[in-house]
Amino acid sequence: MMQRRFTLKALTAATALGAFGLTTAHAAETIKVGILHSLSGTMAISETVLKDVALMTIDEINAKGGVLGKKLEPVVVDPASNWPLFAEKAKQLIDQDKVAVVFGCWTSVSRKSVLPVFEEKNSLLFYPVQYEGEELSKNVFYTGAAPNQQAIPAVEYLMSKDGGSAKRFVLLGTDYVYPRTTNKILRAFLKSKGIPESDIMEEYTPFGHSDYQTIIGKIKKFSSEGKKTAVISTINGDSNVPFYKELGNQGLKATDVPVVAFSVGEEELRGVDTKPLVGHLAAWNYFMSIKNPTNAAFIKQWSDYAKAKNIAGHKDKPLTNDPMEATYIGIHMWKQAVEKAKSTDTDKVIAAMAGQTFPAPGGFTATMDKENHHLHKPVFIGEVKADGQFNVVWKTKGPVVADPWSDYIAENKGKKNVPEKK
Repeated sequence: MMQRRFTLKALTAATALGAFGLTTAHAAETIKVGILHSLSGTMAISETVLKDVALMTIDEINAKGGVLGKKLEPVVVDPASNWPLFAEKAKQLIDQDKVAVVFGCWTSVSRKSVLPVFEEKNSLLFYPVQYEGEELSKNVFYTGAAPNQQAIPAVEYLMSKDGGSAKRFVLLGTDYVYPRTTNKILRAFLKSKGIPESDIMEEYTPFGHSDYQTIIGKIKKFSSEGKKTAVISTINGDSNVPFYKELGNQGLKATDVPVVAFSVGEEELRGVDTKPLVGHLAAWNYFMSIKNPTNAAFIKQWSDYAKAKNIAGHKDKPLTNDPMEATYIGIHMWKQAVEKAKSTDTDKVIAAMAGQTFPAPGGFTATMDKENHHLHKPVFIGEVKADGQFNVVWKTKGPVVADPWSDYIAENKGKKNVPEKK
C-alpha cells in the first residue's frame, strides 16, 4: 500500500511538472554527447588528452551558441583500457545517457569491442586514430588514417634513397589486431617490392610490456647481417616509453637502424629523453610543428584551455598531436552535419556527413569522403628532434583518398569501399 501511494504521489508530481512544461523543457535543453576514452590503464598515456581536447571543442561550440540552438552536454566515461568494458560503457552511453553521438576509442580492439553495439543500436561513433583498415561500418566515421594514408607511404619512404634505402625490415608491435593486420598488409607490400621473407623479422609484445632489452638485442643482431635495416613500430600505449629508453640505452641510433612509429607522437615522447632518439621517425597526418595560421590558432586554443583547466603536463608544456586534430575535426564535422540535417537522427546525420569539409590545423581542407566514411588526408613523415617535436622530412603533394580495403590483401579483390546497409 505504501509503495502504491508513493508511486501515485510521484506520478502526480510528474504530471504537475509536465503541466508547467518543466520535464519537456529540461529534456530539450541540451544534446548529450559521449566521450569514450581510457583515462586509466596502459592506454591512458595516449587517450586522456583526447578526452580533454573533446571537452575543449565542446566548450568552443557551446560558446558560439551550441548546435541547433542547444548546448552540448558531454558525458565522460572511463573504460580503463579494458576492452570488454568499452562495449559496456558504449551501451551505457546509448541506453542510459541517451547520447546523440560518441567520440572515442584508440586501439582497434576497443573499436571492435564496441562496433556491434553501435550497429545494433544504430548509433554513431567517431573514431580518431589511425588503424589497420579492413573494416567499413555505416555507424562509424574514421577520422584517423587508413593504411594507405600512413603505413604504406612510410615504408615506401624508408625504401627510397631519401629514407635510407632500407632492404631489411623489423615489424615490431603490440600483440593485437591493429599491428598484426597492418603487418600482414606490409608483408604483402614488401613481397610485391621483391623483399624476401628472410629479410623480414616480426615480433610482438603484450600491452603494458616494459622490458625491451632482449628484443632490441635481436634487432641489433638482425641489422648487423649486411643490409640496411629499418624498424616499423606499431607499439601502442605506455610500452613506448621503455621501448624508446632501451633504444637509447643500447645506442641504436637513427643513422644505423631508423625506427618509424605509427602510434608515437608528441604526447608519447613527453616522458622520454629524446636526445638519443634524434632522427628516428613517425608517420602521421599532422604534427604540432607544422607552420600555418590555422595550426597556430589551434595550438593557442589548446594551450589556453590546458592552462585554464590545469591539465596535468599540458598546463606547463602544452602539446598537440594527430589524434587530437582528428578528434577536433570529427566533432566539428558532426556539428555541421547535424545542422545540415536539422536533426541528431543517426541516419539523417550519416547522409549529411557525406562530403563535409573543415579547415584542418594540418594546413589542408579535411574532406569526408562521400561514400567510405573516411577523411581525405595528407601524409607527413617527421624526424624526432632533441626537444621532442618533429621536423617534417617528407609529405604527399596533397590529401590522399583512404582505401579501407587494402589492395595488398588478396581477399579484398572486388570489395567496394562503401558501407553495407544492414
